[in-house]
Amino acid sequence: MEHTGPLSGVRVLELSIALTGPYIGALFADQGASVVKVERPDIGDIMRWIGPSVNGLSAVFRVCNRGKQSIAIDIRTDVGREIVLELAERADVVMQNFRPGVADRLGVGYDDIRKINSEVIYLSQTGFGEVGPYRDRSAYDTVIQAYAGVASSQASKDGEPKFLQQVIADKVSALYASQAVTAALFARAMGRGGQHIHVSMVDAVVSFLWADAAGNEVLLDSDGSQPSSFTIGLRPFPFIDGWGVVTPISDSDFTGMCRALEAAGADDPRLGTAELRNQHRPLMAEVMEHCYEGAAKLTVEQATARFDAEDVPYAMIVSPPELPDDPHAVAMGLFVEVDDPVVGRTRIPRHPALFDATPAQLAGPAPALGEHTADVLASLGRADQEAELRQAGVIAG
Repeated sequence: MEHTGPLSGVRVLELSIALTGPYIGALFADQGASVVKVERPDIGDIMRWIGPSVNGLSAVFRVCNRGKQSIAIDIRTDVGREIVLELAERADVVMQNFRPGVADRLGVGYDDIRKINSEVIYLSQTGFGEVGPYRDRSAYDTVIQAYAGVASSQASKDGEPKFLQQVIADKVSALYASQAVTAALFARAMGRGGQHIHVSMVDAVVSFLWADAAGNEVLLDSDGSQPSSFTIGLRPFPFIDGWGVVTPISDSDFTGMCRALEAAGADDPRLGTAELRNQHRPLMAEVMEHCYEGAAKLTVEQATARFDAEDVPYAMIVSPPELPDDPHAVAMGLFVEVDDPVVGRTRIPRHPALFDATPAQLAGPAPALGEHTADVLASLGRADQEAELRQAGVIAG
């Protein structure tokens, strides 16, 4: 069945490992792009082996490499590099996340590929960027969380920095880069040619963080009387049998929350507006403590009924194991369950963007290492070289 997604017909060559580049490739594959992933013949992408796995295939690799073709080629060899360049010559997009300078040394940098494919969209993803004293540092997720301000912004009351328990820097970088690549494809479609895109994890995470969590650093004339992030200090409500949160932005949200939780002092005229609540933060803190006390007397079911009646923005805290069976998630069709030939049963979130005219759909299984090497060689007219290349260790699969 022909894919009708918005990127159908787009050919992507992925020279990426870990999560930043591969996650982009998975999203593009959902949207109809043809994605060829180049891996090392020995171990392939390191993410094949990290985290929960079944039959030697990890969950993160399954999610981030769905629907791709895998070819196992040693780019360090002359013939391996020739094969990769032949694929790059046919590609619309080439993506790599080597350290600065590595792609050039391997002979697959932008200048190498632009000579044979002037219209290529070439994405270079780095950790610390391509200039500056930190450019050559290894850059994994927690390294960037530490440097770009995430760990500091999550610090506990005693000042100890905290890491988010997920690879947020990788994923944020992937989303910024995927938008940049599609923007470049649009520019090319408008007649503006191919180009080289540079996205560092530091750029992506700092941009993401400073949107709302660096207020005093943005407003250089601020008096510093308020925290840089307006979410600092928020904590969940403890109900008798669970947890939840209310986010009272408007005046009606605040009064509705207080009524629902029977919080004393909420009718104080000094708390009548958002501006006044901001001016009287100690009094506001007292009322919020009364809210927490009121929540502790309610079950989740009771609190849900009260919050619904007050029409306040709220949610009960749901864990990943619980979410797929939640009635709203079921009604949305939030998850797709499919049988995978390697790992068996899988449950994966649907593609997050719903296109009316050009629907995306979850791409197929993640490939075994080098699963499509022979097919790709044949497509390049190199089928007769397969045995020799395999014996020489240039290819695998």
